[in-house]
Amino acid sequence: MSCNHDCSSCGQKCSKADFLEKPHELTRVKKIIGIVSGKGGVGKSLVTSMMAVLAQRNGLKVAVLDGDVTGPSIPKVFGLTEKAMGTEQGILPVTTKMGIEVMSLNLLLENDTDPVVWRGPVIAGMVKQFWTDVIWKDIDIMFIDMPPGTGDVPLTVFQSIPIDGVIVVSTPQQLVGMIVEKAVKMAGMMDIPVLGLGENMSYVRCDKCGHEIKIFGESRVDEVAQAHGIEKTARIPFDPDLARVCDAGLMELFEGDYLDSFVSLLDD
Repeated sequence: MSCNHDCSSCGQKCSKADFLEKPHELTRVKKIIGIVSGKGGVGKSLVTSMMAVLAQRNGLKVAVLDGDVTGPSIPKVFGLTEKAMGTEQGILPVTTKMGIEVMSLNLLLENDTDPVVWRGPVIAGMVKQFWTDVIWKDIDIMFIDMPPGTGDVPLTVFQSIPIDGVIVVSTPQQLVGMIVEKAVKMAGMMDIPVLGLGENMSYVRCDKCGHEIKIFGESRVDEVAQAHGIEKTARIPFDPDLARVCDAGLMELFEGDYLDSFVSLLDD
């Protein structure tokens, strides 16, 4: 009860299972993948939603838990406008047009633009409630759009939800790459496998000659992946068509093979 998460000053011999929260009694989730980064604004929500669509296209029953409470983007990219409802048994997720189940704080707020001015423990508690109080039913794979950074909220999520592995999202800049390495090391400290490394905003392809323009410099995704023993990598470019489907709430119609190297991660 008095745990401060600083294991170095603690004499207790706790296991990872000691911190896990039980899901709702009607929830059945086979596999959970978290989408993480060391900072915000690099494309976690983009990768989360794209992975969810790929999983759904591969015949899986898919759910998305939006853990980015202060910056929820998932309802927008899927075009969700209805609010989540509840019963005496628990909270019901909202389902996208193609059948992906979603829970996000923006599905509970009266107005989508209302700010969430909460302290860390309250945010962490809300994310845990999305796991314990939402009726996810029978789900083959769940993706969690994780809170940015390596602080209290992502730590609580890592400890509370039985995540099977993470995909780390980066951009080419060396500064961001350094911060992403912090996220990779945090996953290692929590004994959670890093399944893949995705580099967003990797390049722009000229629509006339096909040349790749490296706006943020040369890609570092393979370098960082090799340094940390990460086998699977992906590069996502600046793509106007992808941006348009996001803005229109039509993510389920996106086209592109940018994350095809991650498809094998969907297997049991």
